[in-house]
Amino acid sequence: MKKVVITGATGFVGSNLVKYLIDKNFEIGIIIRKDSDLSILDSVFDKLTVFQYNYDLDDLIVFFKEFKPNLVFHLASKFIAEHKSNQIDDLVSSNIAFGLNILEAMRISGVNKLVNTGTSWQHYNNESYNPVCLYAATKQSFESLLEYYIQAENFRAITLKLFDTYGENDKRPKLINLLHKYSDENIELNMSMGNQLLNLVHVNDVCKAYLLSYNIINSDENKNSHQIYSLKSENNYSLKQVIELFKKVTNKQIKVNWGGRPNRKREVMKLWDKGRNLPNWIPDISLAEGLKKYD
Repeated sequence: MKKVVITGATGFVGSNLVKYLIDKNFEIGIIIRKDSDLSILDSVFDKLTVFQYNYDLDDLIVFFKEFKPNLVFHLASKFIAEHKSNQIDDLVSSNIAFGLNILEAMRISGVNKLVNTGTSWQHYNNESYNPVCLYAATKQSFESLLEYYIQAENFRAITLKLFDTYGENDKRPKLINLLHKYSDENIELNMSMGNQLLNLVHVNDVCKAYLLSYNIINSDENKNSHQIYSLKSENNYSLKQVIELFKKVTNKQIKVNWGGRPNRKREVMKLWDKGRNLPNWIPDISLAEGLKKYD
């Protein structure tokens, strides 16, 4: 039985992964918070086992023991590009403490396989470790905690380090959505000078990578293993190039005020290119093809 738990299931990537795996005949349990908006999962909600996380580890352990998954996809995270002091507790709770409770519940219930989600922002200036922001630092902290369970508890893990993701059902205030919004409303969009590089992967290709990771980790007989892979498309684009491609593919016009806002404190001008590629994973959808899917 292909039976998995997914955290972050109400987010953009997580919700797409839920639907993708249901189509592949997976049985899925999701872990949500009390205030989670489940509307994005309306079409498949009756096929899910739902556990509401109330910060009680004992309850979480009971859920794992009763559901008996053979693997966990851990996608839940709190993303803040530039934090404020009053957001630190949320970052620690979401990106470190919650993940640690997941690991401990897995240990006690006898589940030892995890597909984790990291970020290319752990590698500012293309370095082996240099966090772009505190969010990226918390992702690295969780990897360090995971290493204990790998070495001491015989866990097997794969971490997929994502770059930028996009897709036609994306509701996040991300670049492609903003371009559509500002174009449709004929509003000028303030941008930096547009030289920073982006690597965009369509969510369908991301879901394919998670399924491939499931197959890899279940075929790997080596214990105490943690494989880390970079999940990036073949082509990088500058911000200016993305906007030009957007206009060409969609036939939409957009007013851009280049230099209308400053770069972030640690703007990513050089993308991480030293990661290992996920074996046998090649994105099917180019950026141009992905932009056409919005029509």
